[in-house]
Amino acid sequence: MQIGIPKEIKNNENRVAITPAGVINLVHAGQSVAVETRAGVVAGYSDQDYIDAGAIIVDAATAWGQDMVIKVKEPLASEYQYFRPGLILYTYLHLAANRPLTEALLASRVTAIGYETMIAPDGSLPLLTPMSQVAGRMAVQLGSQFLQTQYGGKGVLLGSVPGVAKCHVVIIGGGVVGLNAAKIALGMGAQVTVLDINPKILARIDDEFEGKVQTLFSDHQNLTLAVAAADLVIGAVLIPGAVAPKLVTAAMIRNMAPGSVVVDIPIDQGGIFETTTHATTFADPVYVVDGVIHYAVANIPGAVPKTATDALTAVTIPYAAKIGKLGVTDAAKADRMIFTGVNTYAGELTEQAVAESLNLPFHSLSTRL
Repeated sequence: MQIGIPKEIKNNENRVAITPAGVINLVHAGQSVAVETRAGVVAGYSDQDYIDAGAIIVDAATAWGQDMVIKVKEPLASEYQYFRPGLILYTYLHLAANRPLTEALLASRVTAIGYETMIAPDGSLPLLTPMSQVAGRMAVQLGSQFLQTQYGGKGVLLGSVPGVAKCHVVIIGGGVVGLNAAKIALGMGAQVTVLDINPKILARIDDEFEGKVQTLFSDHQNLTLAVAAADLVIGAVLIPGAVAPKLVTAAMIRNMAPGSVVVDIPIDQGGIFETTTHATTFADPVYVVDGVIHYAVANIPGAVPKTATDALTAVTIPYAAKIGKLGVTDAAKADRMIFTGVNTYAGELTEQAVAESLNLPFHSLSTRL
């Protein structure tokens, strides 16, 4: 199979879908790889690195013209021109909050495989995990930055100093993102509270941090009180394939002190705050609602492209090699992970959570293969 790697064009998206080591793996598996020129430069990989690994360097149209295209982020509107029947697109899709992209994929009969819906037998999301780890850790760093006065924040140091009250970091969701955010926040010296609806997750966090993190069941009352008392709130809730639930109301935000910060990590799935009305970019990352700073960049790991690219390639390329060897139909039949990742197939929407979020017809992939 011929595999194309376009350069990411989202604002300040500096990751690339494959490392030279990933190219070597695909080439050894019998695939040919075409990488768009300068696609990996900011992530630390030159065109020559890819050539040495066995790829060819091409323009954007040629990269998109291959049998399968591997990306990092969802295609932007200017890239829809490359869609065509038979194209296999393998990337983060986040379709539940993106009707135009969903409709474009369906109209063009693209087979689109989303990293974020590839579910392991134990219910985990292995292709989402490394980016969730990065996003969770960075969310605390970013929130700490915007708490500084020069960014409009309340002028507090996350870890404080002896004799002065610590900042209160509230993390909503105790999954991979929340766990990693808690690690960094606690390490920086903050007072940390994690809310979740799953008692097993709360117990795991309590054990992980030996009781140093406050755990609370996530109900309306606990959310209201925790958000009001927080200096920094991190949204870390994900429902695979579905639009994110709006857990934090506008009234809760109004109860926060001016200059407080919220970081809405699942903004690419719609976000969990009523007041995060739109995604932002690294060029203009925040906006203020009721005196509270809202950070809503949809591709946080793009700020650390070397780390993120290396981590992403390690988990995505083995499945790309299997698709390249077997073709998407046989690969989906043979591997449940790939099966669960197929969001659109031959003009039909095959991810139920996306269909329900967008109120579009759902077609079970098992009846189509």
